[in-house]
Amino acid sequence: MLAFIIRRLVQAVIVMLTVAFIAFMLFQYVGDPVTNLLGQDATPEQRTQLRAELGLDAPFPVQFARFVGNAVQGEFGLSLRQGRKVSALIVERFPATVELAMVAAVIALAAGIPMGVYAALRRGRFGAQLLMMVSLLGVSLPTFLIGILLILLFAVVFNILPSFGRGETVALGAWTTGWLTVDGWRHLVLPAVTLSVFQLALIMRLVRAEMLEVLRTDYIKFARARGITDRSVHFGHALKNTLVPVITITGLQLGALIAFAIITETVFQWPGMGLLFIQAVQFADIPVMAAYLCLIALIFVLINLFVDLLYFAVDPRLRVERPSAAH
Repeated sequence: MLAFIIRRLVQAVIVMLTVAFIAFMLFQYVGDPVTNLLGQDATPEQRTQLRAELGLDAPFPVQFARFVGNAVQGEFGLSLRQGRKVSALIVERFPATVELAMVAAVIALAAGIPMGVYAALRRGRFGAQLLMMVSLLGVSLPTFLIGILLILLFAVVFNILPSFGRGETVALGAWTTGWLTVDGWRHLVLPAVTLSVFQLALIMRLVRAEMLEVLRTDYIKFARARGITDRSVHFGHALKNTLVPVITITGLQLGALIAFAIITETVFQWPGMGLLFIQAVQFADIPVMAAYLCLIALIFVLINLFVDLLYFAVDPRLRVERPSAAH
């Protein structure tokens, strides 16, 4: 197992170095930080001095090594738009994105799994066909359209939920949360539902397909031949084996929720990482863009590493030593 872990860690390091190189190239080919900081009217002496202070006069390999060293420490310089440390902006915005993604994941799981089981067990009936049609809409409609429709319905027509912002939050050290306030939950409902729709439809369709596949296996036929009740067969045998790939996909989709919450956060002006990234793109704020890219890559690498280790622990076939090349 040690060799397996080392191999996965080496792969993770290679991926992160590749992403760091791509992020570093943003500084080289997307705008000039010296011009952004000093403006067009700066003298050549001022430009030369600032370039030396930023280390931009050093050779390319030296600059990249410094960038990697600073990134490992969580330092990406100053935001060109706000003039604050990028690390401070990330600490400030990251809790909002994590909470939004976690609530969206819970909604997707809590609704998607039962709906998928129902669609599989009642295949061909009107209710199951209706759920499949709704799931097709869920994976087809763009996120921004879903968000706008929810705002129109619940914020404009019925006026029962707020349409933007995070609401009242509580500071727990460096972490801020809206889970401890009623106003925070009211502001969280619409963006969380919007972000969860695609994941809910995906999980429902996956559960249905896996459930139908498991129900056709021999051990399910043997369980029924032994006289076990349908409830025990469906929920004690079939569903248990159906959830293995579902949990894996859900773990990977959690990273996707964090990474791709950009549209939802923009529609609802949710003060998270996605909105920060959009604002950075509009202003060509390279340090923030580079930090966002590295952070999202790190999240995906860690989740994939955890899933690989979980598979290694669960599947005994992966723990069998490979035969040597000589044999």
